[in-house]
Amino acid sequence: MRENKIHVFDTTLRDGTQSADVSLSVRDKLLIVDKLNDIGIDYIEVGFPASNPKDEELFSHLRRKNYDYSKIVAFGRTRYKNAVVQEDQNLKQLVDSGADTVCIFGKSSSLHVEKVIETDLENNLDMIYESIQYLKQYFTEIIFDGEHFFDGYRLDADYALKTLKAAEEAGADYLVLCDTNGGFLPAQALNVVEAVAEQVKTPLGVHFHNDSGCAVANTVYAVDKVEKVKMIQGTINGYGERCGNADLCQIIPNLEIKLGKQCLKEGNLKHITNLSRFASEVANQIADGHQPFVGQSAFAHKGGMHASGVSKLSMAFEHIEPELVGNTRQILVSELSGKKSIILKAKEFGINLENDLEKVSELLNRIQDMEHRGYQFEAADGSFELMVRDVVGAKKKFFNLESFRVLNEKTVEGKMLSEATVKVYIGGSRIIETAEGNGPVNALDKALRKAITNCYPEIEKIQLADFKVRVLNEKKGTAAVVRVLIESTDGEKSWGTIGVSHNIIEASWQALEDSIIYGLMHVQNAGKKSL
Repeated sequence: MRENKIHVFDTTLRDGTQSADVSLSVRDKLLIVDKLNDIGIDYIEVGFPASNPKDEELFSHLRRKNYDYSKIVAFGRTRYKNAVVQEDQNLKQLVDSGADTVCIFGKSSSLHVEKVIETDLENNLDMIYESIQYLKQYFTEIIFDGEHFFDGYRLDADYALKTLKAAEEAGADYLVLCDTNGGFLPAQALNVVEAVAEQVKTPLGVHFHNDSGCAVANTVYAVDKVEKVKMIQGTINGYGERCGNADLCQIIPNLEIKLGKQCLKEGNLKHITNLSRFASEVANQIADGHQPFVGQSAFAHKGGMHASGVSKLSMAFEHIEPELVGNTRQILVSELSGKKSIILKAKEFGINLENDLEKVSELLNRIQDMEHRGYQFEAADGSFELMVRDVVGAKKKFFNLESFRVLNEKTVEGKMLSEATVKVYIGGSRIIETAEGNGPVNALDKALRKAITNCYPEIEKIQLADFKVRVLNEKKGTAAVVRVLIESTDGEKSWGTIGVSHNIIEASWQALEDSIIYGLMHVQNAGKKSL
């Protein structure tokens, strides 16, 4: 193992979902786990086993998967204060979770021990020791999170250290110092981490919340100054309770580029912008355009001498090259770096654009125009591929739309129903079909399927898995532009498609039409390959 390796522990699916406006379905979580594994996150904390039906279903899916890089982590607490460790249901659920590793938290603050969980200090130490010792029978690796450690250390340093010692003696493989209230400043936090490093032998981790706006700085500072810190905990885009957690999309680039640490799989830092935006789309959050490293405006230069200067010598106006983190410099959006990325992406679709720079330029201009209108293709790979195929003349037109109409009605029973009529041409035939649904998009989907299923029976394999709507400019109220993202699957492959319009039905149709066309294209191609 490289000496400069820092283990990244992602808690987006557990701590991140405690954010007031983040809610992820089981499917959302599985998509994010796949992305985290692909980029090379060492540990993915997915939640409390059996704490709720959603997490129970998630763990059941994960038991059937085998990730080639990431370790799946189950999160839990120490035994209950009056329980026998072997009979504690929380610990039994951790053992039965099927996770690769367990992260268990215990109280490191005497205040919390006596006033919150209402037990005595010695019993809390026993709870930590016995729980970890018990779990070590079933897991080769245990991570101990010292909850409220920094505040506990400031209140009673000796006792806070005793909680770490108890975990260490029981066999914990990492001791994680948690600033659960997020109130420490970098110099204050560093003093604590340095003092602890002299008292324990076990590798340290740090877990900072952002209530003082210092979570990223505290994390980077701790890794830079204290050699024993080998694990960082945080979330994608800093999602988390109150003001959020330490943002891994800022921490990882700082550690890899500025401090020469290895966090991700070799060469994968260039995918972190895509990861950030993918997570935003899946979580149905508006991405922060000014987010360091990965924000859409992180390398944007606006007019005048500055823009002129950066075009001559970018290093004079930027702290890193945006390509290192997979981002782009906006004023150079149509230059060679953008063209190369289009060429590489097209190769994934089996399209060679190396010698057709005219088509590449056309694609770049189209992307620039569409992104200006609100499109984003990070989580809409299906729509992006169709756009590439359209420009090169390789997009198959399965049907031509004449028109569609949607009616909504409320019955006397108070039930809302939608009725959609779709008129399409297939070959020389005009087909009209009508269907009812529980909403306008569902009705449109059903009507379109009825219209084309005789010609394309493969559509039965294509299912809509998720549907998200985002208002892009809320201040315009009902006249705002909306973005619709549809996630679809054929049971083996998943793809995203996108639509943008002032009219939510029009945006939904765009995404739906792309979803069906992309699905038919790939299902038919898969069928040909299997013959």
